[in-house]
Amino acid sequence: MKYTGKSLVVGDHIDTDAIIPARFLVTTDPEELGSHCMEGMDPEWIKSVAPGASVMVAGRNFGCGSSREHAPVAIVGAGIPVVIAHSFARIFYRNAFNMGLVPIEVGDAYAEFKQGDEIEVDMEQGKITNKSNGKVVQFPPL
Repeated sequence: MKYTGKSLVVGDHIDTDAIIPARFLVTTDPEELGSHCMEGMDPEWIKSVAPGASVMVAGRNFGCGSSREHAPVAIVGAGIPVVIAHSFARIFYRNAFNMGLVPIEVGDAYAEFKQGDEIEVDMEQGKITNKSNGKVVQFPPL
């Protein structure tokens, strides 16, 4: 399976309340949660998402904070199928798989991706290609 899209870069230590603020936890509907994705960080962030054509890139400890399963659901509901990060909080990482979001840890190689880069993730080959700068990042196939 391959995923392609423009990169949406967020920083380090993005917690689950930034991903989906607690006031929106009254539903489990993926589309509704997705419409508020990253609202705790930036209320306008969702406007930068092209559903099915965006890849999130994060820094260290993405998904820290609480164990809320709504966080990966919100990302998937926003139309983002994969998050590439330096590292993930342990519970978020497990929840991501459970909720259908693909989390890929790449360590310091996450710095190879800048806002708006065209990215292709090849799950079978364990390879991320940044088509904007030609860099290739390998990861262990999931």
